[in-house]
Amino acid sequence: MLNLPNILALIRLAIAPVMFWIILNPQLFTDNGYDISWSYYFASLLFVLASITDYFDGFIARELDQKTVLGAIIDPLADKMLVMAAFLGLMVAGDASVWAIYIIIVRELFITGLRTVAVSEGIDVSASWAGKVKTVSQMFAIGFLLMHWPFANLLLWIAVILTIYSGLEYLIGFWGSFKQKAV
Repeated sequence: MLNLPNILALIRLAIAPVMFWIILNPQLFTDNGYDISWSYYFASLLFVLASITDYFDGFIARELDQKTVLGAIIDPLADKMLVMAAFLGLMVAGDASVWAIYIIIVRELFITGLRTVAVSEGIDVSASWAGKVKTVSQMFAIGFLLMHWPFANLLLWIAVILTIYSGLEYLIGFWGSFKQKAV
C-alpha cells in the first residue's frame, strides 16, 4: 500500500499546510531582515515541488502499475488540499478575489461529492481533458498570484471559467452515465 506514488501524495499532503502557513506569515522573513519577496519565493518553491510530485505520482502509478486503493483516495485529496491551501492563503492575504476562490472551492467540493457517488455506482470518474486543463490553469494562476506577477488576476479568472466548464462537463457526463446505468 505504501509505494512511491503514495509517498509522493503524502508529501504533497504535508507541504500544503506548510505553504499555507508561509503565505499567511510573511513576517517570518521580514522580521529576520529579508524582503517580503522571499516569502513569495519560498511559498512558490513549495507549491512547485508539490505540483511536481502530483505529476510523478500519477506517472509512476500508471507506468509501473502501482495503482492502489489508498492512492486513489489520497492523490485527489492531496491535490485538493494543495490547491485550496494556496487559494485560501492568497485570499486571506488579500492577493486573490474572494468570489473567484469561492467559485473554485464550491465547484471542487460539488464535483468531489459527485465523483464519490459515481464511484459508489460503478461509474468511471477518470479525469477528463477539461479537468486536466482546469488543474493546470489553476496551478498557473496560483504561481502567478504567489509571485505577484502581472496578469495574475486575469489568469485566476481564466481558471475560474475553466473550472466552471470542467464542472459542467463532469455533471453532464455523470448524468448521462447514471441514466444509462439505470436503463
